[in-house]
Amino acid sequence: MKNVNQSLQKGPSSAKVLEKVREIETEMQQIGLWQSEPLKPEQYQFHAAFAMDTMSFGQWLQFVFIPKVKEAVQASQFPTKSQVGVQAVREFDTLPAASHVVTLLCEFDSFF
Repeated sequence: MKNVNQSLQKGPSSAKVLEKVREIETEMQQIGLWQSEPLKPEQYQFHAAFAMDTMSFGQWLQFVFIPKVKEAVQASQFPTKSQVGVQAVREFDTLPAASHVVTLLCEFDSFF
């Protein structure tokens, strides 16, 4: 039983996390949620959760969440919990085209 508990506590593999991030990026690009121009520097000076005070949720995913996940993979420091999928449900509830992005983000949450 000790081995089972150890494997449950280990968390996802880096490869699994990176694959999910690639799926999220690809889906965002396919449905037009990916922006080609960079954010303005002041948009990174946010104070609200999910940067809701300076950018859209899609921008936050692209410019904050995805880069932070990639950094976490490099450092092998994963969060103990993620609720990005829950926020995606709220943010994209009126955007049917984003339903697969929501699913992918909820799958990401399930890793932690």
